[in-house]
Amino acid sequence: MNKITLLISFCMIAYGVTGCKPDRKEKAVIESFSVTSPLKTDTTYIKEYVSQLQSLRNVEIRAQEKGYLEKSYVDEGQYVKAGQLLFRIMPRIYEAEYQKTKAEAHSAELEMQNTKLLADKEIVSQNELALSKAKYDVAKAEMTLAGTHLSFTDIRAPFSGVIDRIRFKQGSLIDEGTLLTTLSDNSDIYAYFNVSESEYLNFKTDTSGSTKIPLALTLANADRYKYPGRIETIEGEFDNTTGNIAFRAKFPNPDGLLKHGETGKVLMQIPLKNALVIPQKATYELQDKIYVYVVDKDHKARSRNITVKYELPNLYVIDSGLSENDHILLEGLQTIKEDQKIKPVYTDPREVGRKLQLLNP
Repeated sequence: MNKITLLISFCMIAYGVTGCKPDRKEKAVIESFSVTSPLKTDTTYIKEYVSQLQSLRNVEIRAQEKGYLEKSYVDEGQYVKAGQLLFRIMPRIYEAEYQKTKAEAHSAELEMQNTKLLADKEIVSQNELALSKAKYDVAKAEMTLAGTHLSFTDIRAPFSGVIDRIRFKQGSLIDEGTLLTTLSDNSDIYAYFNVSESEYLNFKTDTSGSTKIPLALTLANADRYKYPGRIETIEGEFDNTTGNIAFRAKFPNPDGLLKHGETGKVLMQIPLKNALVIPQKATYELQDKIYVYVVDKDHKARSRNITVKYELPNLYVIDSGLSENDHILLEGLQTIKEDQKIKPVYTDPREVGRKLQLLNP
């Protein structure tokens, strides 16, 4: 009996210990996450175009007569003024030819004057006088031609600019048409860049083809050129092989930094009307695709693939996949799981933009 009584007592104590404790059921903790919405706004998109820089004027200086290079009056890289003497081709032969034709013209003139005196006295006919005048005209023309050839032995700068490499030294035998050097007017610089057909149409539509849009230029060392440029003209037709059309921009060059033949990147601000933008930090990439977490009405985060139209500093311009009424996860993308229920803390998209210093207050 004592054993039975002891067993019953032990059971009652055990029941009391376990039965008096309430059931503990673990409840999942719902975490708070910051969410926002895509913002529809007007902004600008900076498009980069590889460009080729060319001088305002760039011409080849060639010899117009054959002979020995008697003297070079300039050096490579030297700035010269319009009309300045650059080279002289040995002129002796052309000087002699000019003097010969000059004398012949003077002789023909005297003969014409004598014939006129005789014609006035009716000693010779008017036909003989006309013939002597024609001979004089021919002699004058030959003298002018010889003078022109002589003038070609002095090669002068057609405009002010910078001399390029001088290809022949003093004493070299020069043929007619030989390239001596190149002269570049770098007071202003043209930047040529190619634009696709779709970008051209967007440019004409969004900006009404305005040439007042300021352009920037990035140089080969990644430095930003300090003077802005403007679009000057657009070529008349598309290249059938590439589908592009060439734009020409003009940049001032008062410091002479830019040279003919340089390369750079033209930066053009393209206005975007009613663009749908989101912060880049609200996205993640998976297999070369871009995703966001969209929070539905049940406060569950679900991944969604989006298409990006333009990439701005810290921003994406959305082409498809989102609307301005969607709520997207702003932070915690690395920790959240698909279909996870959250407690959304909404932040106005304009406030998000101000924090990222993307929008004006």
